[in-house]
Amino acid sequence: MATSATKPVRHRRRGEELESALLDAAWNELVEAGYANLTMESVAARARTGIAVLYRRWANKAQLVLAAIEHYRLARPVEIPDTGSLRGDMIALLTAISSARATFTAVAAAGAFSGLLADTGMTPAQARDKVLGDPQFRGDRLIYRRAHDRGEIDLDRIPPAVLTMPFDLMRHDLLMNLEPAKPARIRSIVDDLFLPLARG
Repeated sequence: MATSATKPVRHRRRGEELESALLDAAWNELVEAGYANLTMESVAARARTGIAVLYRRWANKAQLVLAAIEHYRLARPVEIPDTGSLRGDMIALLTAISSARATFTAVAAAGAFSGLLADTGMTPAQARDKVLGDPQFRGDRLIYRRAHDRGEIDLDRIPPAVLTMPFDLMRHDLLMNLEPAKPARIRSIVDDLFLPLARG
C-alpha cells in the first residue's frame, strides 16, 4: 500500500514560472491551431491548468496572444555584432534580425495578424508594432554610438527617422515576404539608402 511518503510530489508552478508556461502554451497553440481556433480553454488545457488562471492575467485571447508573441520574441534576442565598422555592423545586424525573425514573423503574422485587427480594433500599423516589436532593435543604439565614437557618423546631426529606417524597412520586408531578406536586399538598404543619409 502506498503511503504519503511514496506518493509523487506535484510541483506547483507560481509567479514567473507559471506565467512563462502559460505563454509558451499560448504560443504553441497559436503555431499549431492558428489564431482563429485558439481559445482560452485550449491554452489552459495545453498548459494543464484551469481557465481562471488565464483570466486572472489576460482579459481575453487577443491580450493573451499579444503577450505570447512578445514573450517568444524577447526570449530569443538577436546578438549585437561588433565588426569594427558601421557598415559591417549594420549588415551583420540586419542579417541576424532577418534570419531570427523570419519564421517567427510568418507564424505571428499569418496566425494572428488579421484576427488581432478584428478583435482589438488596432490599425494595421499598431498590430505590426505589437507583433514585430520596437522598430529599433535596441542593439542599434550601441552600434550607432560606437560608430559615432569612431568618427564615422555624427549622431547629433542625424534625424531619428534615418536611424530607424533600416529597421523599418526590414520589418516591412519580413511582414510582406514572410521569409529572410536576400543578402543583396540587405546590402542595398545599408549601402544605397542608410549610409548616404547617415554620412551626408
